[in-house]
Amino acid sequence: MTADRTLTAPIEPGTDLRQVAELAQQLRVDSVRASTAAGSGHPTSSLSAADLMAVLMARHLRADWLDPGNRAADHLVFSKGHASPLLYAMFRAAGVIGETELLTTYRRIGARLQGHPTPVLPWVDVATGSLGQGVAYGVGIALAARDLDGLPSRVWVLCGDSEMAEGSVWEALGAAGRHRLGNFTAVVDVNRLGQCGPTEFGWDTEAYVRRAEAFGCRAVAVDGHDLEAVDRALATAADGRAPTVVVARTVKGRGVSEVADADGWHGKPLPEDLAARAVDELGGVRQLTVRGPRPPDAPRRRSAGAGAPVELPRFERGEEVATRSAFGKALVALGARPETVVLDAEVGNSTHTEDFAEAYPERFFQNFIAEQQMVATAVGMAVRGRHPYAATFAAFLTRAHDFIRMAAVSQATLTLCGTHCGVEIGADGPSQMGLEDLAMMRSVHGSTVLCPSDATSAAALTAAAADLDGISYLRATRGAHPVLYGPEETFPVGGSKTLRSSAEDTVTLAGTGVTVHECLAAADLLAEEGVAARVLDLYSVKPVDGQALAAAADATGRLVVVEDHHPEGGLGEAVLGALAEHRRCPALAHLAVRILPGSGTSAELLDAAGISRGRIADAARRL
Repeated sequence: MTADRTLTAPIEPGTDLRQVAELAQQLRVDSVRASTAAGSGHPTSSLSAADLMAVLMARHLRADWLDPGNRAADHLVFSKGHASPLLYAMFRAAGVIGETELLTTYRRIGARLQGHPTPVLPWVDVATGSLGQGVAYGVGIALAARDLDGLPSRVWVLCGDSEMAEGSVWEALGAAGRHRLGNFTAVVDVNRLGQCGPTEFGWDTEAYVRRAEAFGCRAVAVDGHDLEAVDRALATAADGRAPTVVVARTVKGRGVSEVADADGWHGKPLPEDLAARAVDELGGVRQLTVRGPRPPDAPRRRSAGAGAPVELPRFERGEEVATRSAFGKALVALGARPETVVLDAEVGNSTHTEDFAEAYPERFFQNFIAEQQMVATAVGMAVRGRHPYAATFAAFLTRAHDFIRMAAVSQATLTLCGTHCGVEIGADGPSQMGLEDLAMMRSVHGSTVLCPSDATSAAALTAAAADLDGISYLRATRGAHPVLYGPEETFPVGGSKTLRSSAEDTVTLAGTGVTVHECLAAADLLAEEGVAARVLDLYSVKPVDGQALAAAADATGRLVVVEDHHPEGGLGEAVLGALAEHRRCPALAHLAVRILPGSGTSAELLDAAGISRGRIADAARRL
């Protein structure tokens, strides 16, 4: 790879398309060089989109490369994150990374040029690579820029044709159409070939056009290698009149005759000899830099009210209140902070997000039954500096798990609330019961998992989540239960509450959420028999209070851990992990939902699942 054409003059805004063609070739050459040097990567997927990105970068993308935090600047999302060689080649052309970094660190351990883009790079807003997600994130970013910030930022998303088979793409385009997001454009690189052969529609660009239009978007089909046609299409997209999908027919491996439109080259770097021939065929190494159009001037975001003190709702001890209701009231209190936004998936009268919608309609976003898009929109709003609270039934969050997982990779900060957890919900049956959510959320990198037992702790933990980094999760009950704590109580993350204790305790009953109430009732039953039981409210499931558990193990020697959740991955495993870390091995019983539940009353289902007060007392007696 010795060919070298040194063209050092920067490409200015509005430059002649012949210079853009040179830029496209540079992007191709650098994509080949980087992936071959790394010994892995997706050069052919990068080659197909190089013309599209060259035109965008030089003539339409209003990026602020020196100040990635410029809130008026455009956003670029690579939904086809496997084309990272192309993205990093763009960064080199912009002058924000050097040739040495591109050629010697790509895909290497400890380097920021990872195999798929992540926000460790300041010009990357969200992690991509799990296909079908970038379009959804782009919708959230565009919605926040327009409706929350009132700024002229545009959002450009590059996606591949393979990922157009994902339902989440169409959830996103449906949302873009419904919101009439004129600042949103998806550019579809229709290169015909996926990982294992032809894609669903091959080069039938009209199939994508019809679908995009059916979802309320403007669609423009172009030859993705005709720079003039691409330029016109992107100019149309930038007019702000409608959300636009540019459907570009391209050739995978374009510019390298030995791999162009050839099956079997997906995800494979070119061998060194072939790479050398490819660079020669593409005209050699270039040193072009790109300035591109500047973002419009816009005021810095006002911070008035951010982090302001919040006056939480108060509840009387003994009053019966559902934790989901307390969550809704706490959201209204948090509305005093302008960074607070709330999203729901058409269950606001159950999650009580409707309370916030009534108080702050301009910061409430209805996503309808589209949980994946709800989480993606939340991530997009977090990108724009907001703190989103997104809520639905805990059972329905499971379908958005990949978005939650990738939100953690994006290092996004947001709060999810899952309501209607466990068999406690009663007659609706197992399709509505969140019995897997603790396992799902505990496994998310850097997550915080909170499960309040009463209204006071629910309100306090809802507020506490506003100050947490990363993904936080609140688990809420359907039914109303007695308030256990006064308004003066505090609930630090990682803590717990000891509701009953004495020097005579011989067993500890540890629960979270509704099972705290069952543990208290079981302690009463045991007390009638002369057995003293300590009761722990483990409202913080991750991190769990290992010190309190170790102290309870030392004091009583026996633990009964109770959760309204399947045994795998929930409270029981969190407790066992904490005890192992503290080198404690008490006698332990783990009560969890091990049956497939049906319909019934809450009391009937708790007993059938083996987690009722009577079953807890039985377990304590056996210990």
